[in-house]
Amino acid sequence: MSMPLAQAIRTAPRITGLSTRLLTVPLRRNWGVEAPENHVIVTEIHTDDGGAGHGFSWTPTIGPQAVKALLDYDIAPFVAGLPAHAETVWDALWKRLHEAGGGGLTTIAMAGVDLALWDLQARRAQTSVTGLLGQRQESAEVYGSGVNLHYTLEELVAQAGRWVDAGHQAVKIKVGKPDIREDAERVAAVRSVLGPDRKLMIDANQRWDLPTTFKALDVLAGYGLEWLEEPIRADDLWAYRRLRKHSPVPIALGENLHTIYRFRDFIDAEAVDIIQPNIIRVGGITPFRRIVELARTNSIRVMPHLLPELSAQLALTLAEPTLVEDVEDASFEQLGVLVEPSPVRFSESRVTLTDQPGLGFRFSEMPPAR
Repeated sequence: MSMPLAQAIRTAPRITGLSTRLLTVPLRRNWGVEAPENHVIVTEIHTDDGGAGHGFSWTPTIGPQAVKALLDYDIAPFVAGLPAHAETVWDALWKRLHEAGGGGLTTIAMAGVDLALWDLQARRAQTSVTGLLGQRQESAEVYGSGVNLHYTLEELVAQAGRWVDAGHQAVKIKVGKPDIREDAERVAAVRSVLGPDRKLMIDANQRWDLPTTFKALDVLAGYGLEWLEEPIRADDLWAYRRLRKHSPVPIALGENLHTIYRFRDFIDAEAVDIIQPNIIRVGGITPFRRIVELARTNSIRVMPHLLPELSAQLALTLAEPTLVEDVEDASFEQLGVLVEPSPVRFSESRVTLTDQPGLGFRFSEMPPAR
């Protein structure tokens, strides 16, 4: 029988320090002129029994220095002396930081603490984080994903061909060209490469308004789409409620929702079919698990957003099978920033664990030369 929660908190070691460092990682395939690199804020927590937990925060473009500053100047002094128990620290820290915003930079920074504490707890239990939480799936399906709106048609078709050759049964591409006819040409070309049986998802990255989305669906829905992702500004609950009511394609969103309250709002409004929480942006594993439970009780599917080496570990703890997103050549291992083997293994469009302790992340001191 597991130790009661109150006793576990009382007996947990105390946090003695939090350190951070910023690692800027050039992408092998840039995500357009606005995103040639990603930023990782590497975190390490120390405890009074000599323990250490390793985590990270992440942002592809905006705010890495701000995230690091929050960790260094507001979070580190506050967590010192607290019990090294992830959920206890998360709730206290969210209350502390809420004046600076309930989500966004605050929750991105909090993820660095939360992941390090889960890593520490798993290592103390001599298991992986997946093992600590309870593994329910032996493997998860991986879908090929590309930040490819800036690709030429020929480059896009070639990428789709690589996904087919790799055995992917589901892929996702970007849409949102100024002329919907160009989007239609690109979607048609990818569907032709995939054939009729593979799943095809499209992601507009908030580029449309509601009328434009309906016009796009009139043109694109006939290509057998698995879902349409984030076509409208993520804040616009009113528009998503109306969109889902009339859309012939399932609506997916969530990478830009930061709290369980916003996920609850969209679910209660019947504005979404599939939620896509980003584990870092929502604040780490602790809130991600709560959001997953909210979705489960409302029969909403969960598809974690990006960061496949982290998302896959959590995907294997879910009661229902899910898809893990793998943007081409963008995993931490492929970017060359890990100094130890990846915590997960990708093979034949499936992902499995490699049985690393804790979260299994150790980041290099410097980004690789390009």
